[in-house]
Amino acid sequence: MIEIGDNVTFGPHVQVLAHDASMHNVLGYTKIGRVRIGNNVFIGAGSIVLPNVQIGDNSIVGAGSIVTKDIPPNVVCGGNPAKVISTLDDFIKKNREQMKESPLYSEDYTLRGNISEQKKNKQREELKNKIGYIV
Repeated sequence: MIEIGDNVTFGPHVQVLAHDASMHNVLGYTKIGRVRIGNNVFIGAGSIVLPNVQIGDNSIVGAGSIVTKDIPPNVVCGGNPAKVISTLDDFIKKNREQMKESPLYSEDYTLRGNISEQKKNKQREELKNKIGYIV
């Protein structure tokens, strides 16, 4: 009942539901529906995808979103219920511009790169009131 495309990323605590038992006590039946997640999709932390929903290729679902209806390809959506916020192209353009004025960090600023306490402190200071980007 759940189809997941290639190169899909799930943040922590994402739930994908093909069953909805909300009417079982009343009707004696559980609603079910297919869920289809396209290729190159990112679903942010804590999001819930409900039955009978399709998420199009190359889309981003923001953290904490509740996806109750189909999401077209190449968009960014978020909220409860999830709604389209922007096109993917506009979102990429906005982030590229923001990167010009934001701290950029290499792999040695990650756990896999064995980040030092000195670099952790530097990141904390540089990111007090802004967003940075890390490889």
